[in-house]
Amino acid sequence: MNTDENKTTMAATATRYTVAPGYRVNVRSGPSTQYPIVRALPLGTTVAISCQKYGEWITGPYGTTKIWDNIAPGEYISDAYVRTGSDGFVAPRCA
Repeated sequence: MNTDENKTTMAATATRYTVAPGYRVNVRSGPSTQYPIVRALPLGTTVAISCQKYGEWITGPYGTTKIWDNIAPGEYISDAYVRTGSDGFVAPRCA
């Protein structure tokens, strides 16, 4: 299997997590509200978390946390808006 096929397979099998119902979560270029908004997630979406890192403390429907989820290159959302079933890391730490 070549590298591109392997990446596609990994993306297809990645665990997806539900974003809090009723929220259009802003996606930012870094792990803080000080970073620019890149886009907003549609209602009822799910996300695959590639890695996680500490950033600004945020309070949301799933508690207060400083964990931010990297959902695509240069795209972060607060873990306070993602139902991971954990108060800790569920993916590797971002470099």
